[in-house]
Amino acid sequence: MNRFLSAACVALLITSSATVEAQTKKLTFDQAWGSSPSLTKSISRFEGWADANHYIQRDNNQLFKVNVKTGKKESYTYPTNTSTKVFVKDKDVFIQYPAGEAKKLTNSPEVDEQNPTLSPDGKYVAFTRKSDLYGLEVETGKEIRYTNDGTDVIYNGWSSWVYYEEILGRPTNYRAFWWSPDSKQIAFMRFDDTKVPMFPIYVSKGQHGYLEETRYPKAGDPNPEVKVGFVKAAGSPVVWADFNEKDDQYFGQPYWSFDSKSIMVQWMNRDQTNLKFYAVNPENGQKKDIYNEEQPTWINLDHDERITYLADNKHYILKSDKTGWAHYYLYTLDGKLINPITSGDWQVTSIAHIDEKGKVLYFTARKENSATRDLYRVDFNGKNFQRLTFGDYTHNVMVSPDGKYFLTNYSNIHTPNKVALLDNKGKVVKELADSKSADFASYKVAKREYITIPSEDGKFNLPAIITYPTDFDETKQYPVIMSIYGGPDAGTVRNTWKGTSGEFWSQEGVIQIECDHRASGHFGKQGVAWMHRNLGNWELVDYITIAKWLKAKPFVAKDKLLITGHSYGGYMTCLALTKGADYFDFGIAGAPVTSWELYDTHYTERWMDTPQDNPEGYKNGSILPYVDQYKGRLRIMHGDLDDNVHMQNAIQLVDALTERSVPFELMIYPGSRHGFNRSKQAYDFKERSRFYYQYLLEKPIPENMK
Repeated sequence: MNRFLSAACVALLITSSATVEAQTKKLTFDQAWGSSPSLTKSISRFEGWADANHYIQRDNNQLFKVNVKTGKKESYTYPTNTSTKVFVKDKDVFIQYPAGEAKKLTNSPEVDEQNPTLSPDGKYVAFTRKSDLYGLEVETGKEIRYTNDGTDVIYNGWSSWVYYEEILGRPTNYRAFWWSPDSKQIAFMRFDDTKVPMFPIYVSKGQHGYLEETRYPKAGDPNPEVKVGFVKAAGSPVVWADFNEKDDQYFGQPYWSFDSKSIMVQWMNRDQTNLKFYAVNPENGQKKDIYNEEQPTWINLDHDERITYLADNKHYILKSDKTGWAHYYLYTLDGKLINPITSGDWQVTSIAHIDEKGKVLYFTARKENSATRDLYRVDFNGKNFQRLTFGDYTHNVMVSPDGKYFLTNYSNIHTPNKVALLDNKGKVVKELADSKSADFASYKVAKREYITIPSEDGKFNLPAIITYPTDFDETKQYPVIMSIYGGPDAGTVRNTWKGTSGEFWSQEGVIQIECDHRASGHFGKQGVAWMHRNLGNWELVDYITIAKWLKAKPFVAKDKLLITGHSYGGYMTCLALTKGADYFDFGIAGAPVTSWELYDTHYTERWMDTPQDNPEGYKNGSILPYVDQYKGRLRIMHGDLDDNVHMQNAIQLVDALTERSVPFELMIYPGSRHGFNRSKQAYDFKERSRFYYQYLLEKPIPENMK
């Protein structure tokens, strides 16, 4: 699922505060919404590294490189040889060099070219056109057609929807081809959607409207048949990897070896319990099984950092959560495990730098606290482990090319963003920037706390960040807004500075809480695995525990707990107002899934298996069987062109609720996909505010918010 959390909505619901003394000045309306400066000031942007000894700093839109030892600043521009780009304009492909006019490479204005991609050596451009893969020589303009069988259901180098959404990822923009490092060949995927059901989306524009049709496999449906092929850049017959496209299977993003002589292809069974890596020879398609992983629940088919090749062309680093926690492992190219690099009951997040000469891995992880992130170093053999960052902060780091220094932009819920330069021993070389305003301490803002709440069964301490009203008085009672997402391994509680957006609701006397459940990722894969074949159960159990904890407090109004979220968060909100209606009073649900049979194969079956294999799980995870328990007031919002969570979900829930003649609110946003169009967000803000005033605060909405 493409887990869109509306930034505007989150900003309205979650406030930040500082633990300060002598607070006297009250934030203005604009300051409380974050649209006017208050607690923070603008600071320089630190964009990375010019070289091993100079970091890149942007001041007032001017670039500088700064010497790490002397602090000397010099004017800087990014190397021009990195800015050659290819793009589509007026349905044709153009190339733009750093100097000179853009050059037109194709001449087919009657059809669209998609995803033009320059070869590493800059001599070729590959692209797709009408479901076929093409290339052209930049110098001569010669066009090469690599495939010839593209149709409205067969796509070469262009993703089927479920691969675009769930496996290769939306940032690919449907691109499903990959240049070899030596620029001599292209790997691509061929999709056959013949058996995949068509889902129609009605577009209401114009006099008659029209249907937008997508091959969308819902849980239990046939998936696309997929082949992995290879072609020479200069043109050649397709060589197909030795897989049977008729098998019910998935292929993850492939990884070329440094020498371009082989490519690592990720394969997974439909149950998503068995992951294999195959080294495939692009000359003849022969494959060799070099890695095999099985888990009783599921394995994530990552499209980022699953494997990282080392430049020695002998090893790769694998990221896997097979122990119940995500860690790094050192393997030889033929699949032999050398040793685990990291281990323990904590999660690695990403590789920051690899020092192959020194055999040192620099990486970020959620180790000190699952709501923070730090930088660590460890030798390839797992020894000499060291934390390099400091304090109870979330650190966003950029390591120098030689690994000797790094920049960190760090903050927590009490501390606005600061930037520091450190060396690879963890010593602070220099504090570079502090966004805290000079009169930070003089503002009267809401108290904010990071807390944990014991789960009902005592197995987990559930993380939450609670923000109290600005003039908090324990003898009074306050309404509560609970902001959630709720999806597997997709927690939202992070100990970072959030600015002042939403401080307005603290001034209005609303308690705000963001919280995560046991399967949100804070407790590793072993925590997420609680959701296996059981979506909607443990998430709601834990959210109810938090609701009980809140309502047990004397300062919380017993009938004014509102829960809100988008996408999976919309699903959980609807479930809370039906199955959990004894504990939640109001809900605002954006683009909710309402029954898992209505969502796509790869995402849904990863956790739930198929409806045929797990009918009880699908029944228990649906909202529809619990509508008889609905009470309170629910507001449902959906984009009519949502191609991810179809509006069909909301309509089926609306049908069930109207059959019961119960009150609820519905808002359809015409022309919006899974995230609402910017033009609709202002209206959404007003209606959300109106809902809060009407049901939580029980007073008219202020004139300046209408």
